[in-house]
Amino acid sequence: MESAPVPVLRQPLFPAMFVLGDSLVDNGNNNGLSSLAKANFLPYGIDFQRGPTGRFCNGKTIIDFLGDLLGLPLLPAFIITITGQIDIRSGVNYASAAAGILDESGQNFGDRFSLRQQVQNFGITLNQLKNQMNEEELDRYLKKSLIVINMGSNDYINNYLMPSFYSSSSTFNPEEFAHLLINNYASQIMELYRLGLRKFLLAGVGPLGCMPNQLATGHAPPGKCVANVNDMVRIFNKQLKSLVDQLNANYTGTGSIFVFADTYGAFSDILSNPTTYGFSATDRGCCGIGRNKGQITCLPFSIPCLNRDEYIFWDAYHPTQAFNEIIALKAYSGSQSLCYPINIKQMAQV
Repeated sequence: MESAPVPVLRQPLFPAMFVLGDSLVDNGNNNGLSSLAKANFLPYGIDFQRGPTGRFCNGKTIIDFLGDLLGLPLLPAFIITITGQIDIRSGVNYASAAAGILDESGQNFGDRFSLRQQVQNFGITLNQLKNQMNEEELDRYLKKSLIVINMGSNDYINNYLMPSFYSSSSTFNPEEFAHLLINNYASQIMELYRLGLRKFLLAGVGPLGCMPNQLATGHAPPGKCVANVNDMVRIFNKQLKSLVDQLNANYTGTGSIFVFADTYGAFSDILSNPTTYGFSATDRGCCGIGRNKGQITCLPFSIPCLNRDEYIFWDAYHPTQAFNEIIALKAYSGSQSLCYPINIKQMAQV
């Protein structure tokens, strides 16, 4: 089941990769928090070389596979770098399960590092790097490094789509809510730019209405996804792509590049053509309880399915390692329709 480790021998395409995001890319930052959103127990990590680490997956995340493709080692979770004993020169992962663009998103799960807090945590890493490089070296290093941000899912699942806990859906229509998210997102991107980063990969939100957790609500006809949820996400993605156009126009000639990764499009293509990609199970989790194995997500010491590489979804919310590998490759060398205006491999040349 476990994919063979890729030897990191060649010169990496970027000196470092910094990652901000949610549980799709978290690699252990929630382990020490007072949070219900944790994955540092089996069967999570059942196919990962280090076992359960806090990754919400049976094996590698998209970021792990991307690191392999870029020639970078596995990134440390921010939480273990605070002591200053860990090598951070290849990058750091700040992602936190249940985190959103808005500070309040995901608070129903307890503590988490919101996007704003993750940007602040990057500032802590930056202070550590200032002790390891002179100003000129650091400036060059930051300009050449890749920053990946995967945010927005929890602003819907654990905010807008949870009216019993949050008032956002009665305050904003979907268009207004997406606009609020994008404005908040843009201000944090600008803060990272101010701190010296120049190469941004901004991942769109996937078709949340197709997750086992959403299918389990029974709000969609058999074999279909929850349409109104996917419609909301598409509004957000459209505005995020427009933001990328705006940023590229505003910062032309500065050595900057902002890229939109169309997670929704890539995900939808796999869901529409599962057998082409080797999948047989598209509408249920490999580990979970109830309808679509999505009413209750993967619990400690649950027995997962055996044919994990044939499943798109690992649990009620998150994809399998097999799926993550395909998405990482699409982001790395995919067409302009998936990575706009250029892919990650091309970003390294900018």
